[in-house]
Amino acid sequence: MSVGQTPFTEAILDPERAVPDGLIDPAGRPAGKRFAVYRNNVVVSLTEALGTAFPVIKKLLGDQFFNAMAGVYLRQFPPSSPLMMFYGQDMPAFLETFEPVQHLGYLPDVARLELAMRHAYHAADKSAIAPETFQSLPPDRLMAATLGFAPAVHLIRSRWPVAGIWQFNMIDDAPKPPQNGENALITRPDFDPILTALPAGGGVYVSALMAGRSFGQALDDANAATAAFDLSTTLGILISGAAITEIVEG
Repeated sequence: MSVGQTPFTEAILDPERAVPDGLIDPAGRPAGKRFAVYRNNVVVSLTEALGTAFPVIKKLLGDQFFNAMAGVYLRQFPPSSPLMMFYGQDMPAFLETFEPVQHLGYLPDVARLELAMRHAYHAADKSAIAPETFQSLPPDRLMAATLGFAPAVHLIRSRWPVAGIWQFNMIDDAPKPPQNGENALITRPDFDPILTALPAGGGVYVSALMAGRSFGQALDDANAATAAFDLSTTLGILISGAAITEIVEG
């Protein structure tokens, strides 16, 4: 029995389990048929919730395979909250060990990206700084400053082209994914999250900033990672995505 599951929960999620003892219908008879209908409705609802949460994973695997896989997943990871908008938190880890998809190494990172998109959509609002704020600080003070980020901002660093895979499957006429790995930045300048593949060194730069390193330290990290780092483009992506909410001077 998984942690947090009761015999009733296990019976609900597993059609191979017997009807729990003591369940009767209004006439006092064993509630086998009613329980079977209820069990089917619960499993269908959870499977649909996972399909909504991971549309790219579902498209990549096909409806039939995804639905069968969802049945395995939901027995291992039943909902821990009545708020279904975040159900599926364990999907990346599940995909890393689910034997039938081990040849598709990019799936866990795609699932992480889809989770991050969902969290970005539901994240709290926080106003971004005005772009001219950067120009108002002398260079030495800017280099020593740290940046604050909006709750909707997420960074997915992957050895797979996760941004390209997501866009190819979700956006009409999107190009085929590149062959290289990608650092995908998720921002929410308005109502819906926006996914952007960062340029070379961009993932190192943003990751350093989000970890609390100063503007100058993050810049040094990015330049050390690649001589091709483009600060203007990366900073422009952050500003246009309303990602930066404060500049904290050191």
